[in-house]
Amino acid sequence: MATAAANNQKKISYRAKEVTKCPVCATTHFKEELLSGSGRLIAGKLTQELQRLYEDNKKWGKINPLVYHVQVCPKCLFAAFPKDFTTLTSEEILALKNTVAHRQKVVETFFGKYDMGENRSIVHGAIAYMLNVDCYHLRGPASAPTPKKAVSAIRAAWLLDDLFKEANYRPYDKLRDFYYVEAARYYKRVLDTMTSGIEPMEESAYILGPSLDFNWAFDGVIYLNSYLTRKFIDQMATNPKDKYAIMDSSRRYLSKLYGSGKSSKSRPSVIIDMAKELYDEMGKMMERFRIEYDPAFAEQKAKEAAEAAAIVAAAQKA
Repeated sequence: MATAAANNQKKISYRAKEVTKCPVCATTHFKEELLSGSGRLIAGKLTQELQRLYEDNKKWGKINPLVYHVQVCPKCLFAAFPKDFTTLTSEEILALKNTVAHRQKVVETFFGKYDMGENRSIVHGAIAYMLNVDCYHLRGPASAPTPKKAVSAIRAAWLLDDLFKEANYRPYDKLRDFYYVEAARYYKRVLDTMTSGIEPMEESAYILGPSLDFNWAFDGVIYLNSYLTRKFIDQMATNPKDKYAIMDSSRRYLSKLYGSGKSSKSRPSVIIDMAKELYDEMGKMMERFRIEYDPAFAEQKAKEAAEAAAIVAAAQKA
């Protein structure tokens, strides 16, 4: 009895009463949900990636709510955000049926055989978001797959980073960086789809997050596009001219956020302050890239530096 009571006290999740039938393979399962309340989650700081960290809980242990937000069929490994799980077209179902072996191979390559029907750990969460990216590749524009791939990629990177910190003998750091770069590319595409109207953005507004405690919405998309571009520009392009062009495009979007200069309930000052700092950092990087590929600009900057140094030297002699 005492053991049962102790196990109940440590319970952090439950299974939904309603059964879910996979639209791809017809397997049934009960979705796992995170229990709320009772001080299970202790919010920590917000990172520069707009990631909400959570402190270790002495009573409940380490809990990351992101782990529970992708629904996965335990048999065919079809994954989607819950709202999209049962809304497949016949073409999407066929594409997902034809790629079951691929999804199984992805999981086994990096994690071995994992039962996605078990209660979730950080490993299950990382796998779920990796599968989510793969499955939204096969979804049509009506489900707004591009922003969902962007959010899934950065969340996969966060969880893989947690795994690397816990067990750095596995290649989680390389896999983490792969998903960070994927996120950088997807966030750029989100901005493109926003301006072109290719995908219905209202279908993804609810999951933009990228964390769960606050939805930064399209301000977050603009900011993360620039932040990830700055951080992973060397992986996104190989020559300075291309790096300059990519960063210039991202920085132009960022100027709309930074240039607004007004905070509000939906746009807290923290994101404006981070955008300003990022805008300045990107400007300095762009100048270095241009010096590398533009001889005339490099000569001009060298001349300005020499003149500035002469002024300082003259002032020191006076």
